[in-house]
Amino acid sequence: MIEPDRGEHFFFPTYSRLPLDVERGEGVRLFTRDGRVYLDMFAGLAVNALGYSHPDLLAAIEKQIHRYLHLSNSFLQDVQVELAERLLAAARYDRVFLCNSGTEAMEAALKLARRWGKGCRKSSIFGLTGSFHGRTLGALSVTGREKYRQGFDPFLPETHILGFNNVEELRRVANDRTLAVVLEFIQGEGGIHPVSREYLAALTNLRNRYGFLIIADETQSGIGRTGRFFGFEHFDFRPDIVVAAKAMGGGLPLGAMMAGERFAEILTRGTHGSTFGGNPVACAAGVATLRAITEQGVMEHAASAGAYLKSKLESVARELPRHIREVRGFGLMLGVELQYEGSDVVARMLDGGVLINLTNSNVVRWLPPLVVKNNDIDEAVCVFRSVLSGQNLP
Repeated sequence: MIEPDRGEHFFFPTYSRLPLDVERGEGVRLFTRDGRVYLDMFAGLAVNALGYSHPDLLAAIEKQIHRYLHLSNSFLQDVQVELAERLLAAARYDRVFLCNSGTEAMEAALKLARRWGKGCRKSSIFGLTGSFHGRTLGALSVTGREKYRQGFDPFLPETHILGFNNVEELRRVANDRTLAVVLEFIQGEGGIHPVSREYLAALTNLRNRYGFLIIADETQSGIGRTGRFFGFEHFDFRPDIVVAAKAMGGGLPLGAMMAGERFAEILTRGTHGSTFGGNPVACAAGVATLRAITEQGVMEHAASAGAYLKSKLESVARELPRHIREVRGFGLMLGVELQYEGSDVVARMLDGGVLINLTNSNVVRWLPPLVVKNNDIDEAVCVFRSVLSGQNLP
């Protein structure tokens, strides 16, 4: 068993750790060494799409590790090709760059946009308030949450942050020099806020007028989480460049940057790369994950389970309006905005055996595995209701 504070002196203190010594996971539950069981309703921050110990995922990983763990991208590998074929078919894009994370995928997208913009003298890139795109300096340059940016400036030149859903500001600043606008169609870290239809209409008109790019960050909302393959599909909108990660590897590090054929010759040999990007074991996990999501009904299940969860949360909101301001989101990416700061709610749910996540200080973020069942949802919402109403935990 891990003793309190054991090993923490080895690390930079960048994480707040949960006081759990996890031994194993199964389905949508985690088991600790002292015999406790926890219902996981944030799934490794939207990573564990198939939950824990999914048999198809484990079989794919085991098969690949007996072939080889790593070859480098000096080799074209069959497992990479299969992943690319499945991913691009589901995404309906033409080209992909494989990497290890959403941050790296965003870096690739920014580099692709910059290199493309050289030919048409476009250079200004806009991120939006409330957004989160990763921790590297490039990703931070277009991230709109100050708590992640503080102390790391100066950022990349000609990157600016605009107000999320602020149509007038967008119209005021967009011009012939605008290279790209980076956005999450459903903001995750920002509190599960969707982009407005009015903003997308203005964005479309300005893109048509000035010819800039739209980069969609689907790191959290993509790969079936919202009941559709990408979050932007809820808005009848087609971005130029898309980044994805988290759920894509089913628990292993895997990310992707995708774009259409017109960008195929922008990043050429030697202009970009990654030592571990497209690792064969991660790709094997990705193939199994995509197969389950797109061919075995997991994405459709996420839509129906998400509707069920949202209805249950809305019922709690009607019952306890003094506690809940709003329930919002799509599929199994939902946020419950509280009327007050929510860290105590999260702590008490932990006491009740439910792992949940808090973002933006007062939004309880629900990101369960996409295989969550209605009885699991009933159990979690029961604990949530008890915590908010001050009743004894079930």
